Amino acid sequence: MRSANRVVVLVMNRLREKIRPGVTTLDLDRMAYEAILKEGSKPAFKGYRGFNHTLCISVNEEVVHGIPSAKRVLQAGDLVSIDCGVLKEDFYGDHAVTFPVGSMDEKSQRLLEVTKESLHLGIQEMQPGKRLGDISAAVQEHVEKHGFSVVRDFVGHGVGRALHEEPQLPNFGKRNTGLRLKPGLVLAIEPMVNVGTFEVETLSDGWTVVTKDRKRSAHFEHSVAITENGPDILSK
Repeated sequence: MRSANRVVVLVMNRLREKIRPGVTTLDLDRMAYEAILKEGSKPAFKGYRGFNHTLCISVNEEVVHGIPSAKRVLQAGDLVSIDCGVLKEDFYGDHAVTFPVGSMDEKSQRLLEVTKESLHLGIQEMQPGKRLGDISAAVQEHVEKHGFSVVRDFVGHGVGRALHEEPQLPNFGKRNTGLRLKPGLVLAIEPMVNVGTFEVETLSDGWTVVTKDRKRSAHFEHSVAITENGPDILSK
């Protein structure tokens, strides 16, 4: 799984260099596809439940599952969330990052910071003997303390020989509840954080999820293995 995640990180690093005003989300998708194939891997999302692209690319008020398009041109000040999955030697890697396009307003900057912080606070809870609810609560507490909201309708998940495995990992919950964590479990933890309401809806394309109030959203994800010594971020 570390090998699959290395490919995902390589792709993200290349995309980071290409994100700028004037680039289309389809341009980014094609770059990712070529890079993954060059590494002897397969795009995990392409063909998954009918999805036809390598990346999910969600801009501004789009939360997750945005469809790359030649018509979607990135503008200065945008937030662009990129979710990438890779299949390599029968195992999956899964990783997401929200990037700024040029400079951005203070509220968007704070949204990125808080979402990224909540991800790492959740990861810190991934210790043997703790519970899933400890992870969920750590994310929710930090996000809501800063006046943002966590999406309820979409959650993190187990990952390994399948892209989505049990257990589900919500970004909200109560401490000391849920599955007991044991070494060997790998979780894709992915806080989705909104400026306004946590409520979302899916557009008519059947994929793109947007905030109900059309305020901005951010999304970060790591694949993390729980070991006897604590969390090991495979997509670091």
